[in-house]
Order: sequence, then structure tokens, then C-alpha cells
Amino acid sequence: MDHAPDEDTIRIVIADGDPLVRRALRDTLREDGMTVVAEATSASETVELTTFYRPDVVVLDEQLPDEGGVETTRRIHATTPDVRVVLISSAPDDALGLRALRTGACGYMSKDFEPGVLPRVLRGVVFGEAAISRRLAMLLVEADRRSPRAGAGLRPVKSPLTDREWEVLDLLASGARTEEIAQTLVLSTETVRSHLKNLYRKLEVRSRAEATEAAQRLRELAV
Repeated sequence: MDHAPDEDTIRIVIADGDPLVRRALRDTLREDGMTVVAEATSASETVELTTFYRPDVVVLDEQLPDEGGVETTRRIHATTPDVRVVLISSAPDDALGLRALRTGACGYMSKDFEPGVLPRVLRGVVFGEAAISRRLAMLLVEADRRSPRAGAGLRPVKSPLTDREWEVLDLLASGARTEEIAQTLVLSTETVRSHLKNLYRKLEVRSRAEATEAAQRLRELAV
């Protein structure tokens, strides 16, 4: 069950491999009255401390020494979904930002922020706001516009296709090209081609049109 902390009792775990960065973040947050309950230096330690302390927010470096921030976010979201995660990066990348948000992050921002910005951002995150740039917000809007609409995304309970393969197939049926599917799902074109190959094989088809027809038949059988 989600917990709603008082504004003055926000509890935070800081995860960054650089001790100087951790110190700067800790001092900034404590000066603003927030409580830093733990500091982590690796992905595994971050997940362990988050599971143990159940903070309100994890401030997570995008490039931890042993694992990327996106995968760490995925693990945190799987074990403690009520904990908010904000990724910070020394070199923000929009594609990674989108992927992080889709795996459970509530924010993605540059480490190059002005003093006082981080506490304000984290308070917003705790109380339901997203900590993302206007540019990233626009990319999310554009990705949503490219997503398949009503009806297309209905999926049978039992299917030979994985959820990701259905996502690829839905976009394929909407007329999206391989490059557009990759951009929408934040995947490489090689990965999309691999998914297409697999779903063609599973559906025993050889073309886009045949794949779309086969998917429609599966949906009709499930109704």
C-alpha cells in the first residue's frame, strides 16, 4: 500500500558510486530538512537498502559501477513498487530517460542542477509529480501518439506471443515501419527485427499483412 509522507519527513536513499557526489547530494537534502536514511555505491546495495529502509525516494545515478540505472530501477520497481525513483545523469540521454520512465522511474534529470532544485523536485515526486524536462515530456506525448489505438491493443489471454511481441505487432498493424517501432518502444532496430522474426515464426506467416490477419484471428477466438 502506498504511503503518503508528511512534507517534513521525506526519507531518501542516495545511490551513486562517487563519494563526492553522494556527499554533495546528502548535504543539499539535509540542509533542506530531508532525511537521508542510507547511501549506496552499487546496484545490488541500492536494491537491498531500498528493500530494507523503504524510503520515499531513491536518488539514483544513471551509471552505477555494476549495473545501469535503468535495470536498477526495474529491480526496485519489482520489489518495492511504492518507492519513487529519480535517475540523475551527468550526460542525460532522452532514449534512456524514456526507458527509465517505462521501467518505473518517476523522474530523470541532469546532475547539473542549481542549489535548492533537487529538494523541490523530490517533494513534487513524493506527492505525485514527474521530474522530467519539457523536452522529455514532449517525447512521451509523441510516443503516445504513435501507439496503437482502441481495439488494436486487445490481446487474448492465451497466446504464443510475448507482451513485447504484441506491442511490436500492434505497431506493425498500425502501419509503423521498423524504425518507427524502434523509436516508439525505445529499442534498437536490430531488436525490433528479432521480435518480428520471432512473431512471424510463431504465427507461421511471412508478411506484415499475414501477421496482422493472424493476430486478428487470435483476438476473435478469444472473444
